[in-house]
Amino acid sequence: MEQDDFNGSKVALFLGPRLLVFLRDRDPGIDWPGAWDLPGGGREGAESPWETLLREVEEEAGLDLRPAEVLWRERSEGLRGPVWFWVARLPEEALRGLLFGEEGSAWALMTPERVLRLEGLVPHHRARLERYRALAGAWGAPVT
Repeated sequence: MEQDDFNGSKVALFLGPRLLVFLRDRDPGIDWPGAWDLPGGGREGAESPWETLLREVEEEAGLDLRPAEVLWRERSEGLRGPVWFWVARLPEEALRGLLFGEEGSAWALMTPERVLRLEGLVPHHRARLERYRALAGAWGAPVT
């Protein structure tokens, strides 16, 4: 993937049929305090979008991703500029390796339908998830 001007990477990460979501800290100094969020975060240094994604998923969930697990990606506008939004799928067994990092106050696995109904979901994730679903035709399917 090319190096370009972007601020971060976020991922809708399926563990089996459910999505991994995090409840953000309530610190007023962060974006979307107390909201439900997807794994990911800001770019560090000259990282590529993929490198940012790998580091963030490992820091926040203790999980490793491989390119073959990516179902879709797109560059879109975020709160502070361009971000990469990814959809990836790991087998449900990967849950055994889940290790909650230092950010956030809780995590949960939810069906995509439940995530879309969350009152406290970071707002731009709803449109991104709906766009993925429309393109893929089914939750957890690759976009071809």
